[in-house]
Amino acid sequence: MKHVDKVSKKIIVIILSLCLLVPSIIQASTSEKDSTEILTKFGEAMSRVAERVKPAVVNISTTRTVKAPRLPFLDDPMFRRFFGDPHTPQKRKVTNLGSGVIAAPDGYILTNNHVIDGAEDILVKLADGREYKGRPIGMDSRTDIAIIKINETNLPTVPWGDSDKLRVGEVVLAIGNPYGLSQTITMGIISALGRSGIGITDYEDFIQTDAAINPGNSGGALVNIKGELIGINTAIFSVTGGYQGIGFAIPSSMVKNVMDSIINQGRVVRGWLGVQIQPLTPELAKQLGLKDESGVLLVDVVEGGPAEKGGLKRYDVIVEYDGKKTDNPFHFKNMVASTKPGKAVEIKIIRNGNLLTAKVTIGELPIEPQIVSPAQFENSLRGVSVQEVTDEILQKLGITKKIKGVLVNNIEEDSPALGILAKGDIIMEVGRKPVADVKEYNDVVSKIEKGQNIILAIMRGGVPQVLTVPAR
Repeated sequence: MKHVDKVSKKIIVIILSLCLLVPSIIQASTSEKDSTEILTKFGEAMSRVAERVKPAVVNISTTRTVKAPRLPFLDDPMFRRFFGDPHTPQKRKVTNLGSGVIAAPDGYILTNNHVIDGAEDILVKLADGREYKGRPIGMDSRTDIAIIKINETNLPTVPWGDSDKLRVGEVVLAIGNPYGLSQTITMGIISALGRSGIGITDYEDFIQTDAAINPGNSGGALVNIKGELIGINTAIFSVTGGYQGIGFAIPSSMVKNVMDSIINQGRVVRGWLGVQIQPLTPELAKQLGLKDESGVLLVDVVEGGPAEKGGLKRYDVIVEYDGKKTDNPFHFKNMVASTKPGKAVEIKIIRNGNLLTAKVTIGELPIEPQIVSPAQFENSLRGVSVQEVTDEILQKLGITKKIKGVLVNNIEEDSPALGILAKGDIIMEVGRKPVADVKEYNDVVSKIEKGQNIILAIMRGGVPQVLTVPAR
């Protein structure tokens, strides 16, 4: 009996141990199952986002002509003695690859200015393989944003996201064509917001991400987990030329402002305060008797500008603009630029230790970014570049009355219009149709056939003329 009792006790101990162990095994199994389900759902969600966005991301291929560099020894007297006068530098075609995002169903496409800058031909390839010739609508080097258009409708687009509501750590996807590899998708997080002072563009408010971005990604989409466009990929920080975990995208809020301005007004309209600013350092704050270094220091005020009219002065420290605190000169510059001209804003300043409020009516930036039509047409106005006519340009040309038209700012060597049109001409009519701005000019010229002579009404040296550009 004693032997049986001992065995029974051992059996009871084993059973109790198993009872304690089983819940742990079940819990571990359940936890592993939950983790797998979570990862599976996350993967499926990312795939759905990619499937929605990919059709709206395009491949952009551009070509331009460059001159081969002149070799120094060609100018050597000994060389010239035996081989004669060297030939002129040869020209060659250079191809560049980039990306773009379809912004509107009727063919407007967003990309970077540096992707199409100087391009003679622009080829746009859609995700389904269709190819179109693109033409520039507007280019803004100050933000590195450009708009091109293709002749197609009912195109897929990406919904706009609000970049002002982004938070560091959010998961994002970058979609583009690195090294020409179409429809490449990489994933990462938002590493930082409001990056400025990098020296890439004049107006900087970059989203920094660690999603892999490489050459060819420029102009592609940065989207959130909802599949909304929150930025246009534009640059990388790299010492090798490839991905090193630091990429920059232009926030969608800035992109949309520039795009709407170009499409609706034919140029980029920016607010102007008429001041020179700099950061407020601890030394300057001490000299000015300030308690801290919060704010932006005014170092100069343009005579007759909006700031002077509003009562702002040198050494004023701006601490708030239109209800938003200002600590960074770059962010302040962006806030002013994005303000519509004519809007009255309240600006809080510190002057001689006192907090004051000034009301200033924002003007329009007088030196506008050049919105150019690089003339990607097949007709006799091919190779003619034009820009908006401003009051400042009319004044420089000595024209006193207000006229509407576009200014010829460049004519390529192989253009049929070379020798007929000249830089500084103002084109007022094309084919007897008035053209008040770049948008109207592009619309009219794009409809003219290749073999058609074009009659133009121009203003040259303040004198109106009518001339014809023959088809060639």
